[in-house]
Amino acid sequence: MVSFAEVEGYDERGRARPLGMRGRSRAAAAGACVVLGLGLIGGAVAGSWLSGDHGGPGAGDKFATAGTLWHSVPVDDLFPPVVDGQGAGPGGADRTWTRIAVAEDSGCANAFDPLLRKALAPVGCQRLLRAAYTDATQSYVTTVGLLFTKGDSAAMSSLAARFKAEGLDRRTDLVPRPYAAKGTVAAAFGSRQRASWTISVLTDAPVVAYAVSGWADGRTVDTPQPAADASQSGATTPPAQAGLGQEAQGLADRVVRRLRTTVSSATEQPS
Repeated sequence: MVSFAEVEGYDERGRARPLGMRGRSRAAAAGACVVLGLGLIGGAVAGSWLSGDHGGPGAGDKFATAGTLWHSVPVDDLFPPVVDGQGAGPGGADRTWTRIAVAEDSGCANAFDPLLRKALAPVGCQRLLRAAYTDATQSYVTTVGLLFTKGDSAAMSSLAARFKAEGLDRRTDLVPRPYAAKGTVAAAFGSRQRASWTISVLTDAPVVAYAVSGWADGRTVDTPQPAADASQSGATTPPAQAGLGQEAQGLADRVVRRLRTTVSSATEQPS
């Protein structure tokens, strides 16, 4: 007789747990997680994935595999405890981000403002993973999210095309909500503290990736600015001058690279 492990998710501490065993020991669930031990790498392979080039042999396998990562990969493989961002800061300065909390994996009912939830509705919501990071000085906080959708390749491509054509990734009424992790420097990071953000609909995976940044001191922002604008040389808005565009974009890019590297490794065929 062969038995199969229950599907896993993450608790608020970033530990793996079976979704069907919420009332049981989380420590026992954590022991069931299979560690893949994958590092953050760049290079030509990661570059082609970042560009959205998902054609060629095995593309279908990669897409399907990506959709399973939320319950089969440890949280540290998707949201590393420390993320190095060489050249990711203003003027090409190096950045280092430290993970301060991981949200318990969840659905999407309260994760997005109504208009953004409506915009994402065509691909559905299978699971949402989020983590909170701060910079080396603990001056800024950033929420990074991976929304694993129910959409197939065609649905993801259609949504990505719509986001691009209608500029949905730049609308200030479609900014993702932050994760205000209690007991951390991100505790006061609410909707009014959103300063800069980026959101990407991937076409090589059933995933919508996003990051939203703000000040750690809880100051409010009248009008958040897209990371693409806040990162422009010569931009003079408070989020731009603080480097919050680079905070959001830098972290989002590296988490997406991590995701794609994990998918590529998981679908490699033995030589």
